[in-house]
Amino acid sequence: MSITVPAPDPALAAGLDSPLQVLDLDGSRLPNELLDPHLTDIDESALTSLYVDMVRVRRLDTEAFALTRQGQLVLWPPLLGQEAAQVGPATALGEKDWVFGSYREHGFALLRGADMAEFSRIWKAHAHSGWSPQEIRMAPAQIIIGAQTLHGVGYAMAAKMDGADEVALTAFGDGATSEGDVSEALVWAASFKAPVVFLCQNNQYAISEPVALQSGVPLALRPTGFGIPSMRVDGNDVLAMHAAARLAFDRARSGGGPTFIEAVTYRRGPHTSTDDPKRYREDAELEAWVAKDPLERVERALELMGANMEAVRAEAKIRADQLAKEFRAACEQAVPPVADSIFDEVYAQPTKRLQRQRLEHRAFAASIEAKA
Repeated sequence: MSITVPAPDPALAAGLDSPLQVLDLDGSRLPNELLDPHLTDIDESALTSLYVDMVRVRRLDTEAFALTRQGQLVLWPPLLGQEAAQVGPATALGEKDWVFGSYREHGFALLRGADMAEFSRIWKAHAHSGWSPQEIRMAPAQIIIGAQTLHGVGYAMAAKMDGADEVALTAFGDGATSEGDVSEALVWAASFKAPVVFLCQNNQYAISEPVALQSGVPLALRPTGFGIPSMRVDGNDVLAMHAAARLAFDRARSGGGPTFIEAVTYRRGPHTSTDDPKRYREDAELEAWVAKDPLERVERALELMGANMEAVRAEAKIRADQLAKEFRAACEQAVPPVADSIFDEVYAQPTKRLQRQRLEHRAFAASIEAKA
């Protein structure tokens, strides 16, 4: 018996032929019927704010990478080149919305209000989660590839059941789309029309594996097989990303269910501070993407608007340098936690088993000290 499987409906996806854009490389505005209605309030002041946020995110990233080389941080996954893909959606979030990200969502953490001292604890290997998730409405960084998509969908389903006006955004990389967790999350989101936005930052590499080896079609086409609308967006265009996120959040809040956004961008640095990208990609490829720098594109757009770029750059640098100074100080002043604090906050109320494990750990540590 033969079974005919229908192809995904291309009408569910936008930008498959060419990623959706609002800002051209020269900074000029491009008309976009789908995204323009969500940018009517973006004037010079708003665009300047987006620019400053991207400068701050980049400065945090470069400072943290330098700190790994100076022994202050154990590890750092850089996001150089992906600033627009994060700042655009992060600034479109509502105050009550939640973010469920991977280990590279530093832009989201910064803009959701993570304290630098708390944030540094994660990358000093002093804590599993440096911040209080409830306070900044962002879950701890997820190291298991794609697992956060299930967490985001679960939260969105719960919010819908409670009648809460909340949307969950779950961010992940292109490599995660090959994981079973992401497919399962898409199934649940589609079946229950969960108010969740899937943000796939396609930075072209899952560690050293190019995205072309994972998929012969745009990643934005994958969710359409589950009946989830999708947009393929220029991830280096902060306005396009901001508008796409607004559209998706509005759709989720109005009961329309999930939306998938593929942000086509590029990881200009290594996968982490222990990686060497020169082993698997050519310099010419990197140079081609450097020419699409998301910050320079906004600078050109502001210049076309008549902004005083000398003043804008100066203000951005002051704020970025202050952020880097705070982060460096937090790293240098961080104190390792007491060993048995690993048992704290495992449960709302400690169980007998957990209390026994704590006592066993203390006894073991005391025996080591006695032998020293």
